[in-house]
Amino acid sequence: MTNATSQFSDVLAAIRPLDPKYAMEAQHKLNSLTKPIGSLGRLEKIAAQMYCIFSGEVRLPLCRSVYVFAADHGVVAEGVSAYPSEVTAQMVLNFLGGGAAVNVLARQNNVALIVVDVGVAADFNDAASLCRMKIRRGSRNMRREPAMTEEELTAALDVGVRLAQTAAAKGENLVAVGEMGIGNTAAASAITSLLTQQPVAVVTGRGAGLDADGRNRKLHVIRRAIKSHFGAEPNPAPLEILRCVGGLEIAAMTGFILSAAANRISIVCDGFISTAAAAVAHALSPNVRDYLFAGHCSEEPGHRHLLRLLDLTPILNLGMRLGEGTGAVLAMPLIESSLRLLTEMATFSSAGVSEALS
Repeated sequence: MTNATSQFSDVLAAIRPLDPKYAMEAQHKLNSLTKPIGSLGRLEKIAAQMYCIFSGEVRLPLCRSVYVFAADHGVVAEGVSAYPSEVTAQMVLNFLGGGAAVNVLARQNNVALIVVDVGVAADFNDAASLCRMKIRRGSRNMRREPAMTEEELTAALDVGVRLAQTAAAKGENLVAVGEMGIGNTAAASAITSLLTQQPVAVVTGRGAGLDADGRNRKLHVIRRAIKSHFGAEPNPAPLEILRCVGGLEIAAMTGFILSAAANRISIVCDGFISTAAAAVAHALSPNVRDYLFAGHCSEEPGHRHLLRLLDLTPILNLGMRLGEGTGAVLAMPLIESSLRLLTEMATFSSAGVSEALS
């Protein structure tokens, strides 16, 4: 067993379910605040979950960050995307230059942005602020061969594990998971179909703008990839799914989510791609669910099936399908607002307000 494999096993073992006593404490606090019981709706559930993750020791303001994992996909050669692979590198430069949507939202909401090159098919020699953790220049073409070797998968998972450990050491306690990778909706659709047992056509959308013919081509490629790697096997192992039809950034996000949960960090998934990584993480360790929030609901059809699989209700539903972590960053202020309501509102007793008669 390699050190990386041993470390990954340790991460899985460290993910503990939340203690129900903190859920009871949180509910008691919420019910004592100067408001009708349950009147803050889902904000109360969000606050209670955060309170449990923090084991009752709420630290405000929250230390918030968004990690954008970037990688290319060999399957783009099969015509599954409306954009060429070069756009991945171009968008990474846009992130580093501060011009993308996630940059705008991160600046506005005081969220630190970390851009991670885990597998972009380009070099960034002058990009000082880039987190350089490249495994290789893009995954392999999943239609023709597994997207990653076992060694590459282990390395990509380890990238995420180490980044989450660093986040914990820096005191980050609310992290958003985003991505950039042309072709990654094809990988996410394949993962989703296998994990949810839904037909490929049900969970596959048009990605970044495919027309009807392009989507049909994408469906054919995904079906052929799944058949070639798994045949009629009903329940492939989660890591084999990730290795054969995933991507380097999806694997890194999976490791990051698992390691963040092991370090009791609250995790906000963004859209379809990052939730596919969360679904793989959940298949490996169901306890990870306790640490997850869904920032929003993507327009990609597969996202709804993943949210149902994970029993996650999206905080926002704005018809977005951008990726980058944008929906997750937008949800972060609402998560912090829920905690501030829990900890800063007066109680009936402290405010001298009469409680309900019954």
